[in-house]
Amino acid sequence: MLDLIAELTKMPSRINVVKCLLSGAIFCTVLVSRAPAQQLAWIEPSLIGVPAARCCASAVYDTAMGATLLFGGWNYATATVFGDTWEFSKATGWKQLAPSVSPPPLWGMGMAYDPTTETVVIFGGTLNNASPGTTSNETWTWDGVTWTQQFPPVSPPAFGSNVNQMVFDSLIGKVVLFGAGSAGNDTWEWEGTSKTWTQKFPANSPSARGSTPLAYDETSRQVILFGGASTGYIYWGDTWTYNGVDWVQQQPATLPPPRCDEGLAFDPTLHGVVMFGGLAGPCEDCGDPRLNDTWVWTGKNWIQVQTSANPSARSGATFNYDATAGGMLLFGGWIGPSSFTSTTWLFGLL
Repeated sequence: MLDLIAELTKMPSRINVVKCLLSGAIFCTVLVSRAPAQQLAWIEPSLIGVPAARCCASAVYDTAMGATLLFGGWNYATATVFGDTWEFSKATGWKQLAPSVSPPPLWGMGMAYDPTTETVVIFGGTLNNASPGTTSNETWTWDGVTWTQQFPPVSPPAFGSNVNQMVFDSLIGKVVLFGAGSAGNDTWEWEGTSKTWTQKFPANSPSARGSTPLAYDETSRQVILFGGASTGYIYWGDTWTYNGVDWVQQQPATLPPPRCDEGLAFDPTLHGVVMFGGLAGPCEDCGDPRLNDTWVWTGKNWIQVQTSANPSARSGATFNYDATAGGMLLFGGWIGPSSFTSTTWLFGLL
């Protein structure tokens, strides 16, 4: 317990406010006095006109647009692959957009916001109602109004995953994609200004896997990867970071249970990467249990967050920081065999 308290005191004071709940009432009283009006919590806002129930969509906060952008997704039960585009802000909720051009219906594509070009970029995805299905190697960008297909001279191999495996790395100023290729652990980078993909060859890489989201830790300036699933009914519980040159396996004192298809994103208010839920096994529709636990990566360790309310257990949900809400935005997901949800939740210092 003392080790946990020491860990928390090194973190920004606002995250300590609720993490103190893990370490005792006296310690908690001292910290709460530093920010009495805030606590970490999950809340489910009342919304009208939400996207249809689905998993495996991709969403990211579009800073230029001032809203979260969501595209695509899949509902295995209704045999639907979605090709719709939505935006979310806390003030207006969900709003479906009607761009003049759109990518084909897709699920499991990579998506990232590229601030160097003020565009959202997507790559890959699965085109049909099957897992595994026919995958794409197309690159598309969103400029706040419509989608445009890009035609880089070289592209990663066709690729699809249940969750977003792409993130912008501000240290190198490029979008990082992990998991493409026949080896299943290729690393690629998208340079938005020149509109080019380049394969990287780091000396070390996580083992071949899919269904493992990426997040970018702005505090340590590293890409974060946790868990994932591999062929042969294998799933992982390891933590890796990418520094723009090499992947490094981390050895945190505390590890969340192994999982794949979880939510993973950086919260600048908490100065940490937040992880939620996922699948405790490698098969989405085989009865493997889903999770609804919440964790924060401090830069060297994982700490579990306990809140009074939690979303239901799910995998394959969209999960990103939304600046209009000042916290994490969770949408949809796979909640059981052939069962999907359209619920929206917010998490943070709300």
